[in-house]
Amino acid sequence: MRGADLLVQTLARAGVSRVFALSGNQIMPIFDACLDAGIELIHTRHEGAAVFMAEAYAQLTGQVGVALVTAGGGLANSVGALASARASDTPVVLLSGDSPRAQDGSGAFQEMEQVEITHAVTKYSYRSEAAEALGRDAVWAVEAAMTGQPGPVHLALPFDLVKAEVGEVEVPRVELCEAAPDASDVEAVRGLVAAAERPVVLLGPSLTPTRQAGLVEGLGAALAAPIYAMESPRGLCDPSLGRIAEVVARADLVLCLGKRVDFTLGFGAGEAEWVTVSADGVGHAMAAGNLGARHRAGVVAPGLGMARALCEGEAAAREAWCAEAAGLTRVRPEVGGGLTSASLCAAVQEVVTGCDESVVICDGGEFGQWAQALTCGTARVINGVSGAIGGGLPYAMAAPVARPEATVFALSGDGSIGFHFAEFETAARHGLPFVMVIGNDQRWNAEHQIQLRDYGEARLSGCGLTAARYDLAAEAMGAHGEFVTEAAELRPALERAVASGRPACVNVMIEGLPAPVV
Repeated sequence: MRGADLLVQTLARAGVSRVFALSGNQIMPIFDACLDAGIELIHTRHEGAAVFMAEAYAQLTGQVGVALVTAGGGLANSVGALASARASDTPVVLLSGDSPRAQDGSGAFQEMEQVEITHAVTKYSYRSEAAEALGRDAVWAVEAAMTGQPGPVHLALPFDLVKAEVGEVEVPRVELCEAAPDASDVEAVRGLVAAAERPVVLLGPSLTPTRQAGLVEGLGAALAAPIYAMESPRGLCDPSLGRIAEVVARADLVLCLGKRVDFTLGFGAGEAEWVTVSADGVGHAMAAGNLGARHRAGVVAPGLGMARALCEGEAAAREAWCAEAAGLTRVRPEVGGGLTSASLCAAVQEVVTGCDESVVICDGGEFGQWAQALTCGTARVINGVSGAIGGGLPYAMAAPVARPEATVFALSGDGSIGFHFAEFETAARHGLPFVMVIGNDQRWNAEHQIQLRDYGEARLSGCGLTAARYDLAAEAMGAHGEFVTEAAELRPALERAVASGRPACVNVMIEGLPAPVV
């Protein structure tokens, strides 16, 4: 048995059935080991796309997402996507090939300090030290990614270790064990919520309905309070949560479960007292520093464990307050006529509503904000708290892998789609069906709007794009293509895209609007 076999068999024993990867010299033994272990390799065109796929797969399955990249530029290409997974609290294990340990300091091919590079964008980053320990290292990586506040973990794999013979050794087992919160902490939090007149509960991105089905409803019933899962970089200005900023302003107590008190919450907006549950001391310190005297209580414990414990209780009803909050957060922006960012998203939603099971993917940018405000499926994945753009197409590819019975719709602007457009070839090669809707306003509209607002129309620069035929380019890579220039053409084009059973690109020429403000 090689080190690579020990590593891969450990992953297989942990339930990993597929790995998102891009080949390279140092990871060929791992590719080879996956054949014997029965692990499927989904082979992308860019390392960032592999990590984005792992991120979406983890969110949609509740399992760890595993990405595999080579050393040097391969590892470097993955860093931006790692930052996205870190901000979205998504359990991803990134395995990277690395130069041989025996050649450390000698100027080996693609030798670099990988751990130093990824440390800032992961929960943990570690370079394996011995071939016999690769199984143990894989166990550690999965457990670290999945427990506490979920997040990405990087494991660097020196080439001489994965090639080395380790003999017949026992394949270790992953054992996920979440420590329950202290009962006294649970009762203290429950008591503070019960004593408030207008409490509101904010959940972090790892506790959304997509990732923890039924949790919002369970908490709402147990605490008799409005419950909102937050995963957008716009936070209290998130158009998919309506006028949530007014709800928080009206509240007399805000409970954050696994949600950082950061820029998305105005660093602790309003005058209410806040109670926070943070998985680590960093989150606790951030809340305490931003809230000052209004930080009524802080518990260091995983948000999911506390949320589940709180679901077991029962509180007196607050019908009036819950109804008021629901009314405020149901507000959505006006759609209007013509073929715009808004009307395109509304039309997509009509088709989504007709599906028994659906996944909606929303990329970032101005168009992405309209998508997040106006579209909703059985499940969704968005660009997340990092605000990164460009992950929409890899997310869309991961969705049919994670939920093969669902119809997948993805919405991206013509700026965002350019980051990983070559992945249409990946999708066609692997037979991954989805409908990618491109809102084509021929510009980087977020920055275009900033320039208009701050500098005036005469100083627009560097934000223009073209009426590129993305549909034809996608067709050339094996996808189904549709080109839409009139509103009447849109519904038939979307229906043909779904019916194709292939990756599909629906390129829609629109009037780009500023991001919605509710």
